Amino acid sequence: MTVFSGSYAPDDCIFLMKPVDLAPVDVATKERLIQSGQRHYSEMLSAESPPGEDYLRLYREALARNGTRLAQDIVDLAGGLAERAGGRPEIVIASLARAGTPIGVLLKRALRRMDLTAHHYSLSIIRDRGIDLVALKHIAARHDPADVVFVDGWTGKGTITRELQASLAAHPLGFAPFLAVIADPAGCADLAPSGEDYLIPSGLLNAIVSGLVSRSVLNDEFVGTGDFHACVYYKHLAPRDLSNTFVDEIDTLMADLSPQPIQASDKAARAAACDIMVDGLMANLGLQDRNRIKPGIAEATRAVLRRVPDRLFIRDVADPDTAHLVLLARGRGIAIHDLPGAHGYRAVAVIRSLGLD
Repeated sequence: MTVFSGSYAPDDCIFLMKPVDLAPVDVATKERLIQSGQRHYSEMLSAESPPGEDYLRLYREALARNGTRLAQDIVDLAGGLAERAGGRPEIVIASLARAGTPIGVLLKRALRRMDLTAHHYSLSIIRDRGIDLVALKHIAARHDPADVVFVDGWTGKGTITRELQASLAAHPLGFAPFLAVIADPAGCADLAPSGEDYLIPSGLLNAIVSGLVSRSVLNDEFVGTGDFHACVYYKHLAPRDLSNTFVDEIDTLMADLSPQPIQASDKAARAAACDIMVDGLMANLGLQDRNRIKPGIAEATRAVLRRVPDRLFIRDVADPDTAHLVLLARGRGIAIHDLPGAHGYRAVAVIRSLGLD
């Protein structure tokens, strides 16, 4: 099978995904098909358009505001992975596309700056469908699975973490579900330098900060036995691509930083607070489907950009880390409410019920 690097340099990232030509489905139709149970969300993609200048300005402000923090978190996470490796000959990063991909690129660069041998692959994991086992076989043929760590950008409410754990519960090919993220507000990752729901700048954007690669696709039309999960490579967005610009800017900030020990945190308390918050919103809104609750700044952003939200809960509308969500919501007529509860989340989106389930 052919592997490719998207718009990244091959030395930064290898996508273990199959590029295909897939006609987009409009957001409203996609939402109806998902909620009616006619299609799984992974079978379809909606079109991605480049963001407007107002939104890009908020991205640049987020990068200026939080870039150094992210750079330190990357360096700290690299230090934690080096300590975990315990002198083994290499560290293999398996980033979960797409949110984990730019983080994986930066981790590889940070590890190499520490004179460690590192490799980076990006692969697909899909809720209710699992991780791409064909991609894992590709990695296992080239590396010891004991050297592999799975990387994502953040945790929302732990859905992908649980999917990873379920997929690898029997340790297929020797892989273990060790997950490292930058921010772990859900309290479910194995290693994270932060438990705070803060705005990781790449979380504002989609393909143009992820190597021009779409969310992963899994349907019988494109993915056969022995194939990687599929994706679309958005060549038309190349003039607006920020993938390499983003990692280069953070990499420059990382150059003068040293890893600090990752402090132990009360993951159990964060996980419990997450569950209480989600359960409370579901009860108050009369929802039965937990998947309609999208906690965290980045998850709420993806919901607003890709789904049909009913409402948006925000802790503080004056918070600069949620300014882009306020801009998007007001532009699309999405109601904004105060986010209640004793938890660490700063934003939560709720997907609109179409009454089809």
